[in-house]
Amino acid sequence: MRRPLVMGNWKLHGTKASVEKLLVDLMASTSELKDVDIAVCPPVIFINQAEQLLHGANIEIGAQNIDVNRQGAFTGEIAADMLGEFGVKYVLVGHSERRAMHHENDDLVARKFEAVKEAGLIPVLCVGETQTERHNGETKDVIGHQIQAVIKRCGRKSFENAVVAYEPVWAIGSGQAASPVDAQKVHQFIRELVAAQDKDSSEALRILYGGSVKASNAQALFSMDDVDGALVGGASLDAGEFASIIKAAK
Repeated sequence: MRRPLVMGNWKLHGTKASVEKLLVDLMASTSELKDVDIAVCPPVIFINQAEQLLHGANIEIGAQNIDVNRQGAFTGEIAADMLGEFGVKYVLVGHSERRAMHHENDDLVARKFEAVKEAGLIPVLCVGETQTERHNGETKDVIGHQIQAVIKRCGRKSFENAVVAYEPVWAIGSGQAASPVDAQKVHQFIRELVAAQDKDSSEALRILYGGSVKASNAQALFSMDDVDGALVGGASLDAGEFASIIKAAK
């Protein structure tokens, strides 16, 4: 049995006051949960505050991005090793917003995935297709290329101690999630791709669904065999809503 994982991606949201309130409320709502892993990914400037607030809690910290370099003249960048010093466990790589807005291609995403693993942290590889790609029947081609880019760079055991998040780009922020059946088909395809390289890694690999996840649809999504949790965007900024999603995963 794969232990479910529910992660909140706060994106570009938060103040010192709102971060404290959100985490205090979330801890109060989830402190008794033992059968699900929980993580939040705040903007990097709030990671130290989150580390202090979450000390001893059952909530882990993730980061939204890293640079591929470990040190050097790279103004404005953050290395995975640095994040590890502040209690970060997970790092998102290849989120669709970074692929689209910051022009991160599959090769760069694979390099970031590798850098996260080299730092001893857990990469969360985000994959997914646009509305146009979906309409053209290219979902498997797009996701296959995104997965294979990582395997090409990091080897057949790339997804050992890693996470994949399937986030159909057309669903993010739209209020319309993929149907549980459609999500399951893609998750199964991802697991089969990884299994072709390393069966043990594929069986242990947690594949999260992301894209307009909310309390009202979480239970149905989590009932699918290959949906092992969620990467939650806007709903993770509401402690009550996020806690309801987490509880649906257990």
